[in-house]
Amino acid sequence: MYTLIWNEMAKTKQIERIDPPAGIPGGEVVIEVSPATSKAGHPLQAWFGDKPAHIVAATGRRALVLVPELNNGAEIEVSVDEKGKSGKTAPFITGRKLAGDIHPVANPAFDPTDGSLFVTKSGARGEHVPVSLYRVSSDDDIEEFSGDIINPTGIAFDRTGRMFVTSRLDGTVYRVTPLKEVVIFAGELGIATGLAFNRQGEMFVGDRSGKIYRVNEIGAAERWAELEPSVSAYHLACGPDDALYVTGPTVSSFDSITRFDEDGRGTVFYRGLGRPQGLAFDRDGNLYVAASLRGRRGIVRILPDGGDADIFVAGMNLVGLAFSPNGELVVATNEAVYSLPLGIYGPLLD
Repeated sequence: MYTLIWNEMAKTKQIERIDPPAGIPGGEVVIEVSPATSKAGHPLQAWFGDKPAHIVAATGRRALVLVPELNNGAEIEVSVDEKGKSGKTAPFITGRKLAGDIHPVANPAFDPTDGSLFVTKSGARGEHVPVSLYRVSSDDDIEEFSGDIINPTGIAFDRTGRMFVTSRLDGTVYRVTPLKEVVIFAGELGIATGLAFNRQGEMFVGDRSGKIYRVNEIGAAERWAELEPSVSAYHLACGPDDALYVTGPTVSSFDSITRFDEDGRGTVFYRGLGRPQGLAFDRDGNLYVAASLRGRRGIVRILPDGGDADIFVAGMNLVGLAFSPNGELVVATNEAVYSLPLGIYGPLLD
């Protein structure tokens, strides 16, 4: 938990808005004070603890700042003057880095049996890195788990706790055992990227060239739905209505989330996102997606009816997210994973 502190000048500064009230280093945050407490000609300055934030733009009442690199536990100061501290505070939550020097390209995933987190070091297409799967324990210990899958992309656990991983290189879904054995489960799935299970245990795999496959319990796949090809990957999540929700960035800056019903018919659930990638639902049916909204990048929260959206966590280069068993939101950039204690839980397991 971080705290925003305002300098005391002639009057007590009143914080009107911090948007969003959570973020990771490099994320863009808007800070506003009320007109009665701002001072003309003195642009706002911001501190996160004792570290000054980079100011992207500022007036006497409003500043757009970047969250700096922070150690665990700090306070934020925002002031129109560098002298003195008033002690007036407002909360801000920033991410704690769990792992760096990795390369996720989709959501990380929590093992439902022990709460450990799995992330990838996917590498460039065709690159065989020595370790491509890492395990982060519930105590934040990082373990090199496997290097047997080239270009691992999507990770998902089925309702029995078995782990599956897609490879966008060979179009295969692999099953990975707790003993680190890697077994082919389904193949010939194009450029296999996104991976998700519905409540009936059916597997869905996204081939970013334009197809969604449904895979049964013995690994037999059928073409189930089609959509526009993606420039990077399809990302999949099953909603509380058991529909399949899919993102797939295109060259457009106004992309949509597509909802597929049980028969594979697609409709637009929400439109207006830039480069939408990993997505996940919380227990209340809100949908969270790594994307840009109105020119700002972060984790976007979309209401269950798809009628409204806002930036919920500020961050750049975000590719995915997951909810931990203890209510933390884990967000993945293209090189690191952060945890934010937001008290949000994923859907209950059947």
